[in-house]
Amino acid sequence: MATYAVGDIHGCYDVFQRLLARVKFDGGCDRLWLVGDLVNRGPQSLATLRWAHRNRDIATVVLGNHDFHLLALAAGVARAKSSDTLGEILRADDGEELCEWLRARPLAHCEDGYLMVHAGVLPQWSADDVLQLAAEAGDVVAGEEWREFAKVLYGDEPAAWSPELRGVERWRVIINALTRMRVCSEAGVMDLRFQGKPEESPRGCRPWFDVAGRKTAAMPIICGHWAALGFLRRADLLALDSGCFWRGVLTAVRLEDGEVFQENAK
Repeated sequence: MATYAVGDIHGCYDVFQRLLARVKFDGGCDRLWLVGDLVNRGPQSLATLRWAHRNRDIATVVLGNHDFHLLALAAGVARAKSSDTLGEILRADDGEELCEWLRARPLAHCEDGYLMVHAGVLPQWSADDVLQLAAEAGDVVAGEEWREFAKVLYGDEPAAWSPELRGVERWRVIINALTRMRVCSEAGVMDLRFQGKPEESPRGCRPWFDVAGRKTAAMPIICGHWAALGFLRRADLLALDSGCFWRGVLTAVRLEDGEVFQENAK
């Protein structure tokens, strides 16, 4: 049995299938960890989501920011963007079922010594904190009040975590950190607008994984979200967004031995 962690697919279903063929993926015994952003941008979001749902017993998925955008559209509380490729899901006969399944996916997953999130974790959070807070916000997303929460989900404030936060502001910070963050200050203040390369980080900010004293530094974190960062592997980090949609590659790493597999998106 092998476990493959795979980067942001973004609806690039054909590339994803070629990657699975490259690793000789065996659905009878192998497993997948998908870092989120299954959908949007690419041309085959519906096929990608259907595959993940059909293989839900062997595929562990965490929610990404584009997955949240789909859920907000499905709830009727967000506006479609010109770059969206989600209409096919929203019109599909099984679209509602697929979105309900996606809505119940976690914001973080921890197993076999790895912690997986879509974007990042704040420096003051331990791994236990991440799992507890992800579960708390996840309960709101999966719950009956989702539609009301989705109306106020979008926003960059508060930009920093405090255990004193309550309600919408608390859940927004948790979700923003886990699904949108790339850089923050030493104190954990997020700059959620930044999308550039690490060396271009705004003054006073650095990549979240380079903040001194980060409490999760002892646990390897698997993430995606940052195409400009690209594939990066080091002892405490496995960053897998290698820009598949942007004509880069789709990356998978076999967690048992660390072997890297990449499929060209062109």
